[in-house]
Amino acid sequence: MAKKTLIQYVCQNCGAIYPKWQGKCDACGEWNTILEEKTANEGFSNIKSTNKGHKIEFFDLNGVTQNLERISTGIKELDRVSGGGLVAGSVILVGGDPGIGKSTLLLQACASIANQASNPECYYISGEEALDQVRIRAKRLGLEKSPVKLASATDIKDIIVTLEKTSAKVVVIDSIQTMYLEEAESTPGSVSQVRACAYELIKLAKKKGFVLFLVGHVTKQGSIAGPRVLEHMVDTVLYFEGERGHQFRILRAVKNRYGATDEIGVFEMQDKGLAEVDNPSALFLAERQGNISGSCVFAGIEGSRPVLVEIQALVSPTGYASPKRAVVGWDTSRLSMVLAVLEARGGLNLSSQDVYLNIAGGLKISEPAADLAVAMAIISSLTNRPLPSDMVIFGEIGLSGEVRAVSQPSLRLKEAQKLGFKSAIIPSQYKKDSKLNSAEISLHEIGNVQKLINWFN
Repeated sequence: MAKKTLIQYVCQNCGAIYPKWQGKCDACGEWNTILEEKTANEGFSNIKSTNKGHKIEFFDLNGVTQNLERISTGIKELDRVSGGGLVAGSVILVGGDPGIGKSTLLLQACASIANQASNPECYYISGEEALDQVRIRAKRLGLEKSPVKLASATDIKDIIVTLEKTSAKVVVIDSIQTMYLEEAESTPGSVSQVRACAYELIKLAKKKGFVLFLVGHVTKQGSIAGPRVLEHMVDTVLYFEGERGHQFRILRAVKNRYGATDEIGVFEMQDKGLAEVDNPSALFLAERQGNISGSCVFAGIEGSRPVLVEIQALVSPTGYASPKRAVVGWDTSRLSMVLAVLEARGGLNLSSQDVYLNIAGGLKISEPAADLAVAMAIISSLTNRPLPSDMVIFGEIGLSGEVRAVSQPSLRLKEAQKLGFKSAIIPSQYKKDSKLNSAEISLHEIGNVQKLINWFN
């Protein structure tokens, strides 16, 4: 039966399909993201299939399994985030803001892998830049002599035909939004094109057993552009975080079938590219000034790594009817909850105060263990009384004003002790923990918000 072209309207943010155009997507709530796309209908509804399928075979859970072959990138922070190295045949989606360093990191990784003794074949295929532009970046990074094979192409069929005849170990597609498949009758970057191109590339990667990196654009909300199914198709999803005007970059794993999630790698943007940061705590605290009100050090956990960061708060009388609440690097709703607890359970008057909160260094914190440090910084700024410069803080605050225990306290204190901190404010649930009491650091236990406020009296 002849093909019949159908018109449908697809949201480019979430992939929802509509029979006609509308300004707002009902699924994700975004405006002006619905575009017209053409699809080919083969008319199979009236055709009886002659393929009845084949019987599948089931196996026991305790069968013999092959060990996963991992490829070291030569970049320790990237290996850490990926779970100890790249797994052959895996597909990794890398997202991040424009100019954050995605292409730089992947070019450095390709060059490092290609320079290994076994001389694995690494292919870097760019759909956004010409070959000369990639070469200029490689020269700036000092990688121009690396045996990385470059190409500038956007046709998926050409790429697949070429890669099938190679012994590639690592392939980088920069970016998946620039690729197109002729059978998908829509513009490159559309939902159907991204889905179809990714499917063909992933199928080839699984067949040939090479590591496939897909660079993805992000929306203004910070999520990877295109259909959400793209993140389900790949094995690993990495997000590159950080402010473009700041030298620190955070590579965070939000999905990993071969390793832990929420693991982070810390990099510093330099003239020669991205440099690894072995001790991020020392780097985040390098510019910290002691004896300043509204500043304290939070001992956090990112994946399996303890990280110490400075939390800064500024409280000032508001000149408006409703006070301002500005947050950088933390959850705004979490700040509102902490302020409400301090008012309701601690008796502080914050309804007439503007509150500004900042996580120094560009790191984004999501764990509830930062509640206590945020509260201490706010009270310190409100009372204009600085905290000791050699003190770290961690603990979760409940709605009833209690301070709750958090995970891995010994690891947090060990990192603080290594950097020279002498005291710590922790939840009172750790009184019977012999490991903490034997640590060479002075512990101050707080059980509720009222005792927290009394600390400054």
